[in-house]
Amino acid sequence: MQVVVWHYFGDPLKAWVAGSNPAALTTQQRVVSAVPSVFMPELPDVSAYITALEPRIVDQPLKHVRLASAFLLRTAEPPIASVEGQVVRELRRLGKRILIGLQNDLWLALHLMIAGRLHWRAPEAKLPGRQSLAAFDFPNGSLVLTEAGSKRRASLHILQGEESLEAFDAGGIDIFSSDLNSFRAKLTAENHTLKRALTDPRLISGIGNAYSDEILHAAQFSPLALTQKLGPSEWNRLFAATRQTVGFWVDQLSAEAKIAFPEKVTAFRTGMAVHGRYGQPCPRCGDTVLRIRYADKETNYCARCQTGGKVLADRSLSRLLGKDWPRTLEELEALKRR
Repeated sequence: MQVVVWHYFGDPLKAWVAGSNPAALTTQQRVVSAVPSVFMPELPDVSAYITALEPRIVDQPLKHVRLASAFLLRTAEPPIASVEGQVVRELRRLGKRILIGLQNDLWLALHLMIAGRLHWRAPEAKLPGRQSLAAFDFPNGSLVLTEAGSKRRASLHILQGEESLEAFDAGGIDIFSSDLNSFRAKLTAENHTLKRALTDPRLISGIGNAYSDEILHAAQFSPLALTQKLGPSEWNRLFAATRQTVGFWVDQLSAEAKIAFPEKVTAFRTGMAVHGRYGQPCPRCGDTVLRIRYADKETNYCARCQTGGKVLADRSLSRLLGKDWPRTLEELEALKRR
């Protein structure tokens, strides 16, 4: 998927006020460049892959593993030949990893990272292009792993024994098997913003940038609210929103995966409330969805619903704008009318 990013090399205040309306800038003031969206598959996406793979590969022998990239395999023992010919017994999710359990207590631990994607192809499908990293051949088809971009972050570990899986458990709780007390205890062990806490794999398993935005909008919390500042009723609301939001998308994507293999795994899905909807109306109140940009990520939120109307500072632009940075929605609207 390609998205268009508008860059502006003039007055930073005018560029920021233009927001999602690049037509407000002159031709000389804008430069268009297409960059790939950045998104690591999260719990609902990994669950959808597992739903699609179970009827295809469970009870099937893994005939052959073809590696097109030497960087993918991160273990030397057991050797890759040890899994060939073994029957798949089960599939699991561990954080954002897909675990494929084979005969003789052998495991394939696959982490897609940011740009890795899985595809179901015809048996012994070819691996064309530089994006193809590996193929796992079964009698009824080939599971092909690709990774967009030039960086190779996706990883494959071959492991012996279930105890070896413990090394890949970051310690985060499972939102569906935990209760309110364990949820609260885990997130308040240290004082972090809700955005950071929800996306920390040591605290909660499988949630990342996209679904944390949706959780916080559903719970009506600022992404910058601190965990140790929440009261009992607020924890009830956050816990319920986390379960309901993640559960909804697990059900939705898994239902789609039962119909067709999930070929287009993306962070921007129809039906999302705020994530990936910068500049569009909030489905709850109708106000414009805003964003905080940092590094290669973006947090989306609704100021009316989540921050009491306060516009959260974007680190880079707030430094440029200084005292001109709008603190409320009213100040933001006044800037747009200039």
